Formats: sequence, structure tokens, C-alpha cells
Amino acid sequence: MAVRAISQEAFDDLVRENEEDLGMEPSEALEDALYTLKLQGVDLSGIITSSVKDNPVIACLDRLKELDTVSKHGLVRDEDLDEVSSLFFKLRELCSSSQEPGNVAIATKHGAVELTCSICSKIKTCTRSNDIVVPCLKALALLIHDIQSTEAFRNSSGPSIVVDLLRESISDSDSLDAGFAVVAAASSGNEVVKELFMELKIDELILQVLTRESKRTVHALYDAIRVILTPDDNRVVASQVYGYARTFAKLGIARALTEALQAGIGSDSLVSASIALKSIAVNDEICKSIAESGGIDTLLRCIDDSGEQGNKTAAKTCCSLLSKLAGSDSNKSTIVEKQGLDKLIKLAQRFSDDPLVIQEVMSIISIICLRSPSHAASAIEAGAGDLAVQSMKRFPAAAQMQRNACNMIRNIAVRNAENRTILLAIGIEKLIRTAKANNEICRASATDALRDLGLDNYNS
Repeated sequence: MAVRAISQEAFDDLVRENEEDLGMEPSEALEDALYTLKLQGVDLSGIITSSVKDNPVIACLDRLKELDTVSKHGLVRDEDLDEVSSLFFKLRELCSSSQEPGNVAIATKHGAVELTCSICSKIKTCTRSNDIVVPCLKALALLIHDIQSTEAFRNSSGPSIVVDLLRESISDSDSLDAGFAVVAAASSGNEVVKELFMELKIDELILQVLTRESKRTVHALYDAIRVILTPDDNRVVASQVYGYARTFAKLGIARALTEALQAGIGSDSLVSASIALKSIAVNDEICKSIAESGGIDTLLRCIDDSGEQGNKTAAKTCCSLLSKLAGSDSNKSTIVEKQGLDKLIKLAQRFSDDPLVIQEVMSIISIICLRSPSHAASAIEAGAGDLAVQSMKRFPAAAQMQRNACNMIRNIAVRNAENRTILLAIGIEKLIRTAKANNEICRASATDALRDLGLDNYNS
């Protein structure tokens, strides 16, 4: 059901009618208007309920409109650069205020996205453009927060304007970071905007930035990759993002990200680069190519280092990526051959107090053992059975970890009679039945595990 909306002008007219026609006091007229509209299911986000001319967001936008209007020869005048920069800084400050969470909606409802795109188009080639490119793009990234604002961005030629700015700012890390933040915000939940960025060769620009010689990390670039490759637009039946991922890989972005991971646990981009790379690894061929570029070696080293340094975030992220790469059968063997199972069990032991890390380890082991009795035997030798018993006892309420444990046990046992005997001997049956009884999301996985352990009463 479509949400009903109302313009600021119509809202103000309603309040005025309450005052003039019904003789209400201003506060009573406002209260009555709000009550009536809410009763009718009207969306009031972005509506200013106080005096419009006294609102600082509107004052800021009005002044920016004036400066946009007087732009000389299609460019922002040099004498206005400092004021434009200051206004965008103020707008961003107002819209990020936790005390006034409705300011973003107010700004976008009053044309802030369209206005910012217009000004962006007029600073591409002006003198000292970098002085306002960053604050302008930072404000734009904040203003784009829902499907309406992404559509406003699209209809204002936002994608081409931002890509042009990125190309012209290729040597400036701050501008690139601000620009890719806009790409990520605008692509979120909007398949058409993703497509427009791809048509504008955003993939080639991403590769250019990844391979440039600079020690500065452009953090938002990794977010942009992830968002462009996420099928998150509920309005479309079939997303094109999987094709985009293949395009990214073919171009060399997967290789560039793999090389970025080689900086190791000390890199401030390890986590975000791992997440971005995971979004590209959509098929067997790409997963194998990442391994051939040294991805598995790098991840296993980072997993070791994250355990030694107690970095849980890096540990979980690297395990999540390794789990994706393990979907390729050849990569499973590579992980086992490089003592990956031993490293994973060791990581779980180091983070024995964190079920979130443990469940990631169990997920990888489960995938490695799928359809492979020899890998399952190696997992038992490495200590996967003991890991399951100890963790399931310690964290009975960690539902996802319990489920991952059941899946791991199932894949370890299903084609290996010796493993079934070992697992039953260490008391796994009781733990699986407890997980099944206490955690709803475990029931199917627990039932499958009991069945593949060779138990007749697996349904009970």
C-alpha cells in the first residue's frame, strides 16, 4: 500500500485554515493538523512544523539556491567558493545532528539533493574546486538516504556528475573518498542507479584508484564495490549485480583487492577490502582465480595474525571470505594442504569466548568437508569434533553457532563411518538433541545431523 504524502505548502495551508476559518490558536491549529494527517496515514517526514523561515536547514538551502542562481558562465564564482564550502559544511552538520534526526528528511523534501547536484555540476572545472568538492560530496552522501532521494539523484544526472568529479579528482584521496561515498549511498537499494554507474565505467575508475601509487586508503571505494554488487532493490525481479561481479573480476578488480589484502592485519583496509572481495567472488572461476593470485595464502596468514593479536573483527571477516572461497572444490583441497584446518581450530581456541568467531570457523569446516570423506577425516584429526562438543556445551543459547555446529557435524559424519563412531563416543548426540529442542533455527540442521550420524530416531 502506497504511503500518502503532503507538501510543505499544503501542510501550511491546512494550519492556516484552522486558524483563519476555525478560529484556532496557532498551537491548537498545528496540533489539530498533525493529529488529522496522522489519523489519515499521511507521511509527515520532512515537514517543518515550526516557522519555515526560522528553520536553519531551509535558511542554508535558500542561501545555496541564491549562489547557485548567480553562478557565472555555468560555474560557481570564485568569490563564492568559501561561502559555498561553509554552507555545505553547515548543512552536513545540521543533517547529522542526533538532536534533530528529521533534518535530513526536511532537506531532501525541500530539494537539497537536486540543488547539491546542480552545484556539483558547476564546480567541476572552476579554480580551487577542491575547496568545495569534498564538503559538497560529503553533504550529498548524507542527503541520499532512501529510495526517494536516490531517485532525485538519478533524475538530476547525479551519476554522471559524480563520476566526472571522481575522474578529475583521481589524485586527491579526500575527494575520491567523498565521491565514492556518494556512489555507495546512491546505489543502495536502487538497481537503476547501479546500472547507470556501470554504464559510466565506474568499474574502470575503481580499478584505476586501486592500482594508483598512493599510501592513502580510499575507504569508501570498498563500500561502493560492496553496494554496487549487492542485489538489494526489492522492486526488480532479477538483479544484474552478478553480471557486474563477473565484469569486475574480468577487469582485474578481484586481483587488485587480493593484492591489497597482502598488507596484512596491520592494514586499515583489510576488513573493508575482504568484504568487497567477497562480493565479487560469485562463482567457482572467480574463487579459483583469487586463490591463484595468493588469496588463500594471504587469508590463512591474516587468520593466524588476527588470532595472535586478538583482532576479532579481522578474524571474522577473513573467515567469512575464506568460507566463500572454499565453495570451489579445488580451493577446499588447497586450504587443507596448507594446514588451513589446523589454523582454523587454533583460531577458534584463541577466541573460545566468542561464539561469533567460532561459528565462522565451523562454517568453513562444514564447506570444506562437504562431499569429501578425506577432508572430513582431516577435520576430525585437527580437532573439529572436540571444538563442536566444547562450544555447544559452553554456548547453548548461541543459536546460529549451534546451527553451524550441526551442519559441520553432518558433513563430517555423512560419508565417514569412522568419524560417526568418534563423534558419538564424545557425546555429540545429546548436544545436538539439546540444540534441536532449545533453538528453533537449529531443528532442521539438527535433524539432518542426527540422521547422518546413523541414528534411527533422528526425528524425535
